[in-house]
Amino acid sequence: MKKSRFTETQIIAILKQADAGVLVKDICRKAGISEPTYYSWKSKYGGMEASDLKRTKELEAELSQLKRMYADLALENRAMKDLIAKKM
Repeated sequence: MKKSRFTETQIIAILKQADAGVLVKDICRKAGISEPTYYSWKSKYGGMEASDLKRTKELEAELSQLKRMYADLALENRAMKDLIAKKM
């Protein structure tokens, strides 16, 4: 996936300009982005604050860690069941 040249905090700041009453066309021209990019950012980050974004990132990292832990335990469990089945 291509890395954006804007951080999430910058994206939120750009989106807040529209809430302040600046025209979307002017915001896009000033930021150097296209209108479809603006609207895709709005659908993804609309209504978020910087603190919300930080919390979301933390939750995603925690979820990723929990998924890895579950996969490891499921693999161990399957191996134990196979071992027990062979003994019987």
